[in-house]
Amino acid sequence: MQSRIKEILALQGAGAEVVIDGWVRTRRDGKGFCFYEVNDGSCLSGIQAVIPGTLPDFETLLSRVTTGSSVRVKGVLTESLGKGQKYELQATEVTVYNVAPPDYPLQKKKHSFEYLREIAHLRPRTNTISAVARLRSSLSFAVHTFFQERGFYYVHTPIITTSDAEGAGEMFRVSTLNMEKLPKTEQGHIDFSKDFFGKPASLTVSGQLEGEAYAMAMGRIYTFGPTFRAENSNTSRHLAEFWMIEPEMAFCGLEQDMDLAEEFVRYLCAYVLEHNREDIEFFNSRVNPAVLSNLESVALQGFERISYTEAVERLSSSGHAFEYPVSWGADIQSEHERFLTEHIFKKPVIVYDYPKAIKAFYMRLNDDGRTVRAMDILVPGIGELIGGSEREERMDVLISRIKECGLDERNYWWYLDLRKFGGAPHAGFGLGFERLLLFVTGLQNIREVIPFPRFPGSAEF
Repeated sequence: MQSRIKEILALQGAGAEVVIDGWVRTRRDGKGFCFYEVNDGSCLSGIQAVIPGTLPDFETLLSRVTTGSSVRVKGVLTESLGKGQKYELQATEVTVYNVAPPDYPLQKKKHSFEYLREIAHLRPRTNTISAVARLRSSLSFAVHTFFQERGFYYVHTPIITTSDAEGAGEMFRVSTLNMEKLPKTEQGHIDFSKDFFGKPASLTVSGQLEGEAYAMAMGRIYTFGPTFRAENSNTSRHLAEFWMIEPEMAFCGLEQDMDLAEEFVRYLCAYVLEHNREDIEFFNSRVNPAVLSNLESVALQGFERISYTEAVERLSSSGHAFEYPVSWGADIQSEHERFLTEHIFKKPVIVYDYPKAIKAFYMRLNDDGRTVRAMDILVPGIGELIGGSEREERMDVLISRIKECGLDERNYWWYLDLRKFGGAPHAGFGLGFERLLLFVTGLQNIREVIPFPRFPGSAEF
């Protein structure tokens, strides 16, 4: 079986006979031989294969292999005399699977991220996007490792739901109704009783509510899956489809919730520094020179913790001219979040006890009646990375908050049952996986850190 290039480059000493399969990044010609730079996606580095002119089909095929072609090369690993490469492969046998035509879209030149999104099926062959993909894979494994080692159970929450966890109403409708002939009620409204589920259904914005049900039976659970927002936004921070990590813990308060969230973020940063160093150094040198120092800072030092009220006071007294005014009761904007982390504290910050008016109905109301036991983790370069809270376990208060937020209590009957039958204090948080990847890579647009981005007007692939 062929070896992966990552494994070959890790060998201690040359001389082994190896076989690689991969794609040709470049071909250079010499007198009586040529060079292929072959990459197989296992790591950032490729390996140079020296193809001698004595091989069969050299003149008719091997010397005409183009960028983007797929090949198998068998040969002997030798120490390279060239700079920047440990080994090269002296080929003894070459198989050409496919010769890419001259219009191969990824020639050896700089391509914009906007252009690469137009060829999203090919962009994983670039250094940047392949490095992102390896980091996504590594961090996904780290997420499961973190929670499994701490006694959490992985729960698959539904993609299709009839509950709006955020209460914002920006949800994608799921329906089998004929859009050309919609059934109507006597009042002229759409008759959803004729739909597949017998009522309006949508793609989920969060697995939290269902996660709480399992936390109330199993103690500690987490979800990790796709979520959807029908927000018509074309900013660099929004996607219509993205992935969320959402742990829920029974018999847990806000302090424990903040402790776990901080430990989680620091663990993930330390994990990629240890396991993905080559890719991290690539982003540090090619994308953002602060990537490495930011990761090391987060991994090694504790986070600052301040109340929302204190955060507003610190921002207001900073003397900085913000685009959005700072005032108690208004949401903290991205520019405010970054100012707190990058200028005032110069480290990640956990802000807690937000005004109830700007937070979701399920967050536990504080005794002051004005704030809820919510928390956000803010990190340099990104702003909000995690949002969480202690959940409201008091039935009467939760019903009041549902009504106050203009939601239909009937849609949350089962959620209220969790308070009625053995309710207990509990808490949790959500981490947007793509936001984490923006922080880890230093990239500026969230569309670059998910394989096939979904945003308004784009669902081509």
